[in-house]
Amino acid sequence: MEVGHIRQRRLSDNIVEQLETMILEGTLQPGERLPPERALAEQFGVSRPSLREAVQKLVAKGLLISRQGGGNYVSETLGSSFSDPLLGLLEGRPEAQRDLLEFRHTLEADCAYYAALRATEVDRQHLQTAFDELQRCYAKEGKATRAEEGAADARFHLAIAEASHNMVLLHTIRGLFDLLKRNVVTNIGGMYALRSETRLMLVEQHQALFAAIMQGRAEDARKIASEHISYVQDVLAQSQEENRRMARAQRRERSPTR
Repeated sequence: MEVGHIRQRRLSDNIVEQLETMILEGTLQPGERLPPERALAEQFGVSRPSLREAVQKLVAKGLLISRQGGGNYVSETLGSSFSDPLLGLLEGRPEAQRDLLEFRHTLEADCAYYAALRATEVDRQHLQTAFDELQRCYAKEGKATRAEEGAADARFHLAIAEASHNMVLLHTIRGLFDLLKRNVVTNIGGMYALRSETRLMLVEQHQALFAAIMQGRAEDARKIASEHISYVQDVLAQSQEENRRMARAQRRERSPTR
């Protein structure tokens, strides 16, 4: 049996692996600037030339962007599943809104389940911050813009995905963040107009979901997340039916036979 030589791994390859892990687990986020070269080299306990070589390898892979005189950044396009033109197309189509909610139904229930099982103290602090921001929007009782409320809602669900410690779930949710945010903005306008109790229901559902995750009640968290999306689906289905009835009535009104 022939035995090949064991190739000694370069120090820069170890640094590449460490930085890739930080990107995958969400420690380094798309668009985030890396610490200055000197500080990062000290943090890893490596020489600056080795760090520089590792950064160049990640730039070649498209994971990092190096800006002349401006430092190194995680690529902003990582996980961007949907381009802006496609967002615009999806935003105006009711069937796309329905499809996204169906997708969220499974995805976010699993995120909540694993977050309740795996959240660390740091995760709970981040989740608390996101939850508090969402509650501040709700406390304004309609004075917060739909965009502000949609962004706060999406950030809360993203914090849950981060706490799940499932890299595939996290990057799927992160890649959908803009679409999720727009979906919430589109949904809440119609929901609030249709049912006066919607705001209170959403407040209670998010509070219950937050409590279940913070208390480590995984099955409860999954159930509450599923019920939350089901409620949104039911209200929007009612809204779409109301719109269809209104459109039929308007067509009859415009009919020349009347």
